[in-house]
Amino acid sequence: MDPLVFAILLFGAAALYSAVGHGGASAYLALMALTGFAPEEMRPLALVLNLFVSAIAFIQFRRTGAFNLRLFLMFAIAAIPMAYLGGGVALNGDWYRRLLGMILLGSAAALVFRPQVADADPVAPSAAATLPVGGALGLVAGLTGTGGGIFLSPLLIFMRWAEARTVAGISAAFIFCNSAAGLFGQGASLSALPTSTSLFVGAVVAGGLIGSGLSATRLPRVALIRLLALVLLIAGGKLLGT
Repeated sequence: MDPLVFAILLFGAAALYSAVGHGGASAYLALMALTGFAPEEMRPLALVLNLFVSAIAFIQFRRTGAFNLRLFLMFAIAAIPMAYLGGGVALNGDWYRRLLGMILLGSAAALVFRPQVADADPVAPSAAATLPVGGALGLVAGLTGTGGGIFLSPLLIFMRWAEARTVAGISAAFIFCNSAAGLFGQGASLSALPTSTSLFVGAVVAGGLIGSGLSATRLPRVALIRLLALVLLIAGGKLLGT
């Protein structure tokens, strides 16, 4: 695919995901899977793009007070070292495709069955619950090139561990830290980044700035979520079928 066309697709994905505090790695990986990127390119590129978009989203949401440092740390303390370890694991092409395919299908399900926000006051979780969850999400983030936020967000909502307005800020910070740790863990694999990486970064930065600045009322959320889930479903099925 022409790099400019692919950059436009990345722009759209970044705009949609950043609007809810996500970096968009699952969408970037889905697009790469559908357009024939090599596995050794996919993981580092997704993490680089994720890093920029999640940083933008976090800054935007943090300015509005949509963040809880204590709750973030309860997940991040275990997630960051596990993301680093996962980033250092070299998966062969077949294993990576299978793992990523399952993650994309799980991401699609998380989008479609995203729980509704409860009106009740948040309940403080225990470290016994958050540390293993954070560690597991961090490991998956490093192994696959995702940030883990697409699973953390619905969990925070379903368990009533955070108010709706803070979920996006926590998820953005969580994704940023996992992406950075995963990149450090990969080290030499960064040399596999495609030559058009700077173009792709520019596209997602623009999309992230626009998306994170949009109000929720201006987005046709149900239709967009279903479209994103469909893309993830197709890409996940393609990876598992090859």
